[in-house]
Amino acid sequence: MRMTPQRQLVLDALLELEHATPEQVCQHVQRSTPTVNITTVYRTLELLESLGVVRHTHLGHGAPNYSVHEHKHVHLVCHRCDRVLEAPCDVMDDLRGTLRARYGFALDASHLALSGLCENCQKEIT
Repeated sequence: MRMTPQRQLVLDALLELEHATPEQVCQHVQRSTPTVNITTVYRTLELLESLGVVRHTHLGHGAPNYSVHEHKHVHLVCHRCDRVLEAPCDVMDDLRGTLRARYGFALDASHLALSGLCENCQKEIT
């Protein structure tokens, strides 16, 4: 697969942004190359994901977030302020064991987002 300039721009944007929606990637790319459109970004992300270069995660409602880096963490999404924290996958070990024992299900915690309230929002509420 040939690395076109547009593909490289999308990949570079993801490296800089770390987690980003296709729209955020497009905005980032268009700063330097305004001719790249959202369709090109979507197609490039799909191709890069099929090649195993990027991975997506749904962090809540709306578009998925893409990342170049190997996901070795669980996303903790505050549904009040939209803050996203990352926790190591091993925090899911007990649940992983329970799911395997009860249902024969192998959990991929690296593709997981949990919603709740972050520490700051909990303090504001109480």
